[in-house]
Amino acid sequence: MRLVIFGLSVTSSWGNGHAALWRGLIRALHDAGHHVTFFERDVPYYAAHRDLAALPGGGTLALYRDWDPARARSALANADAAIVTSYCPDAIAATALLEDSRIPVRAFYDLDTPVTLAALERGEPVPYLGPDRLAPFDLVLSYTGGPALAALEDRLAAARALPLYGSADPATHRPGQARPRYEAALSYIGTYAPDRQPALDTLLLEPARRCPNRRFAIAGAQYPPDFPWLDNLYFLQHLPLAEHPDFYASSRLTLNVTRAAMASMGWCPSGRLFEAALCGVPIVSDIWPGIEHFFEPDKEIRLAQSAKDVLETLNATNLGAQARRARERVLDCHTARHRANELITILERHGVPAAGCRAGSASPARRRQPA
Repeated sequence: MRLVIFGLSVTSSWGNGHAALWRGLIRALHDAGHHVTFFERDVPYYAAHRDLAALPGGGTLALYRDWDPARARSALANADAAIVTSYCPDAIAATALLEDSRIPVRAFYDLDTPVTLAALERGEPVPYLGPDRLAPFDLVLSYTGGPALAALEDRLAAARALPLYGSADPATHRPGQARPRYEAALSYIGTYAPDRQPALDTLLLEPARRCPNRRFAIAGAQYPPDFPWLDNLYFLQHLPLAEHPDFYASSRLTLNVTRAAMASMGWCPSGRLFEAALCGVPIVSDIWPGIEHFFEPDKEIRLAQSAKDVLETLNATNLGAQARRARERVLDCHTARHRANELITILERHGVPAAGCRAGSASPARRRQPA
């Protein structure tokens, strides 16, 4: 299968969670015999923190400074399916191009569904959706399951919405080696987000205040100067994916905190959960609907609502067994290979032709109707 993806960024993991997910999926797709072309706008803030030069497995990386419809049209001419993603800076232009193409399957992948729906609820424009919203697509994939799927169909005119949850790549995330510079009782990896701050304050900063003799660690981008830093809180502005295993290995426990819209809607596991589990570190997480579908509470993951819950987990004696069970769960259910297989199955069921039948013989192009 030949896939074309119009996305946010695959070359830089700075400040976004899309890159790690796509790298794992692309590697798994290539290993299964498929080819991916990834279109990414070359913007200065990602270029300054680029940690990938070529797609895993030998796909085609199409970096561009300005939108080039001719280049994109050429890639679509030989493709079996195309996917536009949330936060793609040229999503609307790419959607219009797909509508005028003869590609068999046109899909949208919303990796930020709760954020999309929350903006809609507030009456705010969604920059990656055009006037027809999700109607131009044959299929909508969502990083979020549960009630979000019906909302995408009912409120955004998706023809069919199906979950494609996050995942992690065992080739990238695996048990690492502890390093003194990363040593921490409790660690956290995540880009700063104002709506995540109350939970971060409760579940990380308050435990750090109560334990001034223990070291805590945060790794992530875009933290403001007025963030309430503490003397026992170690900070890394950016931690490349290659350093994640050693960072996690240096922690007794790692914290997962979900953005407010995603926690409220539920059924939206952060890729960090799967990555940390593959690295073999025990996890404590905030609570949201559906989390038990991905990890068994108390057995594979600990849940916390308060600083007291976190401190009790830090002092637990069976964290090693918990971490081993969580890693086994991800290897059994939530790797990039699992998600790549799910993606291919979904695309085949929704119209990708049999091997050897290229897009040139597909159904006629569907042109956009006036808004």
